[in-house]
Amino acid sequence: MANTTLTNITAELTEVADKLRDRTVKIKSGSLGVGSGVIWQSDGLIITNAHVATSNRATVELADGRIFDAVRTQFDPQQDLAALKIVATDLTAATIGNSEALRVGELVLAVGNPFAETGAVTTGIIYGNNSQAVMADLQLYPGNSGGPLADCLGRVVGINTMIVNGLAVAVPSKTVERFLQRNNRPQLGVTLQPVLLSRRSLGLLVLSILPGSAAETAGVQVGDILIGVMGRLFTSMNDLSKYLHDSKGSVPLQLLRGKHQFVIYLEVHSGKTAVEAT
Repeated sequence: MANTTLTNITAELTEVADKLRDRTVKIKSGSLGVGSGVIWQSDGLIITNAHVATSNRATVELADGRIFDAVRTQFDPQQDLAALKIVATDLTAATIGNSEALRVGELVLAVGNPFAETGAVTTGIIYGNNSQAVMADLQLYPGNSGGPLADCLGRVVGINTMIVNGLAVAVPSKTVERFLQRNNRPQLGVTLQPVLLSRRSLGLLVLSILPGSAAETAGVQVGDILIGVMGRLFTSMNDLSKYLHDSKGSVPLQLLRGKHQFVIYLEVHSGKTAVEAT
């Protein structure tokens, strides 16, 4: 009986993994390597990380080998999310789960394209879960960024983004839904990648800056690491967006440039910075 049960569980997990792999895509954007993405809607909407979709255009390769040119339609580097659109219909979209219902210890799977592998799968358990991040005890590698984190039924509950203290960190599916519903968040006009500074401190590395943006006007440079706003250091990848959303006028932004720490001032007006990234 025990062997039969184990065989059934193995077969079910294999089927779930195969379905997730079919809904995971390869993304090539700019000069960076290959990242991952999730088919969010059957009409060609792809969700990935902002640090994967660094350019307005990208190339998307489906699991069946078809390759499409993609246009970036939404971009929020502060939450590390981007939406891409390809000209395709009747795609098999992922089933989206409720990240808020996840429990510590629950089995999860991650799918991505690390080290040029296609549709690699890793498994683990939920370590922690809150409105800002889903943390899981599983392995992620370069190329997994932007791929799905799913529960044992194959429902996508997060978008994998980075490793912190050996734990995989994903943007919750609920955050993705809010990202798609709202595009009026304060934007700096930069592409950011989370970097771990200490066990309790997170930095945001500036990869690129939009010409004419609020960040460029304020003097932000590529290679700077944003560490806090108004004396409040970042501990999660959503903190910058949250702090800016609550601010108006001239806002002090703390950053590291080389070995030196600076404070520069951003102009925030009516809940938005001077220029929105698109």
